[in-house]
Amino acid sequence: MGGIGWMGRAMMFRLSVRGWRGVSRFARPAFSAFPAHPARPALLALVIALTACNPKPPETKDYTAKIAAERASKDTMFERGDDPVPAARHAQFLPLAYFPIDPDYDVPAQLKPADDRRVFDMPTSTGTQRKMRRVGALQFILKGQAMTLTAFVEADAKTLDRLFVPFNDTTSGTETYPGGRYMDLDRTPTGIYEVDFNRAYHPYCYYNPTYECPIPPVENRLKIPVRAGEKLKNAQVSRLNSQR
Repeated sequence: MGGIGWMGRAMMFRLSVRGWRGVSRFARPAFSAFPAHPARPALLALVIALTACNPKPPETKDYTAKIAAERASKDTMFERGDDPVPAARHAQFLPLAYFPIDPDYDVPAQLKPADDRRVFDMPTSTGTQRKMRRVGALQFILKGQAMTLTAFVEADAKTLDRLFVPFNDTTSGTETYPGGRYMDLDRTPTGIYEVDFNRAYHPYCYYNPTYECPIPPVENRLKIPVRAGEKLKNAQVSRLNSQR
């Protein structure tokens, strides 16, 4: 159910951008859903609903091997060209850095359709605005806490087959890219989704400033550290620390 965003250019646009599973619509080259601590009955109801609808989780060994293979394949793809990582910057960024694979960060979520589907402007890394719509709120339990992330599509999207989930957490700007990270989800008929933070990836503007990348809105800024998915390399963390 969870999309693998890195092969897509997520919400980063570059005229025609080819994605992990086809064409991605969210990253272009340029020229209050905070974690909550609800009352126990609400938390219990969400746990029961997600457990009832979610299939048996994959074996840890198989899951870990699959994620590792996807990461290796992504590195290989990036190393073969100069987009999105320019050839001159391969040594700086490749292979990509990740937190250890942790199956606890792969959780089921229930999508509550948005009441407000109006078009709004989402700021981007270049200062421009992207026309977007809210599809709904993904409700899930992570590390024992009930949380919500909003899923979006572009305003002119012809279908809702691919959902865009940008987010920040408390690692943003210290251990991960300050502009947040992304997840892409394939639409499901059941309303139950796999939210897999092990597949969270950096926007392409992190490697290449010619990309225009949407900035996660306030409602998708999690108040916890999400140490899963792509992270900054140690040298980049040291550089950020030295600038403080």
